[in-house]
Order: sequence, then structure tokens, then C-alpha cells
Amino acid sequence: MNMNRSLYAAASLAILVAACSPSANIPSVDDGSGNLASELSGSVDVPAEVEPSTGSGTAPIAPLELLPEEDPPRGAEREFITDFSKHTIPYSDILSGGPPKDGIPSIDRPQFVTVDEADEWLQDIEPVTVYEAVGETRIYPIQILIWHEIVNDVVGGQAVTVTFCPLCNTAIVFDATVNGIKLDFGTTGRLRFSNLLMYDRQTETWWQQATGEAVIGELVGTQLTFLPAPLLAWSEAAASFPDAQVLSRETGFVRNYGSNPYVGYDNINSSPFLFVGPPTPGQLPPLARVTTVDLNGEAVAYPNEVLVAQGVVNDLVGGTDVVVIWQPGLASALDSRSLAEGQDIGSNAVFERELDGRLLTFSLRGEKITDDQTGSTWNILGEAIDGELAGKSLTPVVKVDHFWFSWAAFRPDTRVYQP
Repeated sequence: MNMNRSLYAAASLAILVAACSPSANIPSVDDGSGNLASELSGSVDVPAEVEPSTGSGTAPIAPLELLPEEDPPRGAEREFITDFSKHTIPYSDILSGGPPKDGIPSIDRPQFVTVDEADEWLQDIEPVTVYEAVGETRIYPIQILIWHEIVNDVVGGQAVTVTFCPLCNTAIVFDATVNGIKLDFGTTGRLRFSNLLMYDRQTETWWQQATGEAVIGELVGTQLTFLPAPLLAWSEAAASFPDAQVLSRETGFVRNYGSNPYVGYDNINSSPFLFVGPPTPGQLPPLARVTTVDLNGEAVAYPNEVLVAQGVVNDLVGGTDVVVIWQPGLASALDSRSLAEGQDIGSNAVFERELDGRLLTFSLRGEKITDDQTGSTWNILGEAIDGELAGKSLTPVVKVDHFWFSWAAFRPDTRVYQP
């Protein structure tokens, strides 16, 4: 049996036991090869009722084409009040991931600690997601997100949903306000193309995490707004945002934070787990890491191996000049038993190349990223730290890191960047 399938069969069993016994502390399961397959247990803390918001939602995608009515996913009608007559995806695409609704519990009342306090349990190269809004900065460690997949939060007065799908390697932050209503999200326990299907607790509409689109229910066709949120090494985030608030390990659940329940999943020679979908284009192995950008209808994937080799890529995507910056020093969350010991996959970011009406071209000179026009030096946050443009910042472009099979399933029209 494929190692990943054996591993996740054990993990799924642990999840199901946890769902039946919410207060139980489920032990780790070993698949016989030394790989950890511990999973989730715990009750779900449901937030308060809907609150009006001044934020703007995104209008439904037009034209909206609903598929003919089908039987909903098995067992879904017992768990959800979703309007299953409305859907834009075939129900045959949906698989059970093992746990039931909210079996992987979201964090709905997040607590935070200071950077100094978090430094006691976060290691330098561990991955964290950073989000800034209205002068407030929050840092969300992947070592917590990997066990919960969703954090519902308010940052600078803005409702946001911070998500991570381990099977697709997708860390995404969304604006959680739709049509003036703040939504909060939970896990359905189902997958499509191995990707997390979320649901909002206000309408119980189902949403595809990879695309941010409502695919089943009352809000079907509505698109969540992606927010720029770099994935950085803890040391980089701590140094860059010393006054930030860091998501606390005091979540109300007992988890082995810092450990990876998906040991060895990102082996490029492995197969994606529970993936039933369109054949993966052969330009890259299915579990190749890619950084993806979607601008004005054009989708581009930048293979990690290309970014590692070049350090900087200047490109044109959907009529927008962009630069992709890569630097070493970020651990994979899906490699070793401990997140802090994962292979170095590096971190990356994407920015617009136009600054103050001037088009910049970037190069890697030694270990420094500089622009050819002024020779100024830039960091992974798009900030000029030395030279003529010191103090200036580039405009961030939303990017998402994926495994190739995941992105290609949703965007088969993608251009794969090659130097």
C-alpha cells in the first residue's frame, strides 16, 4: 500500500473516533513505518450571531450556472441545513476526508501572545502566516493551523478567515465579510480534489478553500476576497513585526502543537491523498511545490525549483508587471515529525514592479535582491532597505503556494513559468 494512503487510513480512523467522543484525548497512531498519524478531537466552540459590518463583500460570479439537482453528499443532509438544490459542482467530486462536520475544529475565539512569549515555543525556520490591517498585525503559526485548518478572527476591525489545507499545502487568508455580513467558517469534513471544503455558519453554504468560491447552498457563486498574507519563517516575521500579536497555543483544545500529523506527505515522488479529479498535467510532478498568481484572468505557476535556482523572476501576468522573490530559510510543514526540522523550501512573495510610475527590474546579486534602475536593496516583504529607494515599498500581489496537482485541478489553463 502507498505510504500516504496507509498513513491517512490510520489518521482517518483516529478522526472518526474523536468525532464520536469529542472530549477524548486521542493518542497518536503509527502506520508501522514510524510515521505519525495522530489526528483531531475536541468540541467545537461556535461563535456568536451574525454582526453587521461596513466591509464590502464580493458580488456573485455572473453568469451563474447551477447544475441539475442531484442527491447531496452522503450523510450531509443529517449534518447541515444547506440548500443542496443549489450547486455549481457535481456532487460526485466530493469525498469524505474522515471527520464529520467540525470534526476538525476551527478556532473561533483566538487568543494571542506577544512575539517574545511566542519565541519560547516557535523555532526560527518554522512557517507562519502574517496578516496586517489598519495598523494591526497578527501572526498565525502553521503548527497550530495544521491541526485546526481555520481561524476566524477580526484584525483592525476587519473580519478575516485564516485557512490552511494540509493536503494541498494552501495557506490562504480571506475577507470574511460578504454582502455586509461577517461570516465565520467551519470544516465540513469533506474534500474536493483533496482540497478543504469549508462552510459558513450563517447560511451553511459550502466554500472551496482553494478558490474562495461558494459552490453549494444559498450563497452559491459568491467569491470571497483573497487578502495578501505572506508565509514567512518565524525569525523573519518576529524581526519584521516585533509588536505583532501571535496566535496562542491556548486554543481550548489539546493538540501536539509543533508536531506534524502528515509526516512525509510532501515527498515529491508520492501521490496526493484522496485525490479524485482531472489528470494532473505532466509539466511537473503532482506534489511539486508551485507559487501561483491569478491576475485579470491569467493564471501562472512558478515551480519552486525554478525560484530556488533564480532567486528572482520578473514576469508579466494579466497585463501587470510582477516580480517573484525567493529566499531560503523556511521549513516545510509537511515533511518531518517536527515542523522545526522540515526541509528548507524557502519563502517567496510577489509584488507589482511599478513604483511611483517607474517600472523596475529586479536581479539577485550575491545574496541581495536589487533593482537594476537604482541599485536599491529589497527584502522579502517588498521593502527597499538600502539605496536610493530606501523606505519605499512595492505593492503586494496575492499569491498562494500549492502542490501542482491542486492548482492544476482548479486552473488547468495555467501557464507554467519556465526561464
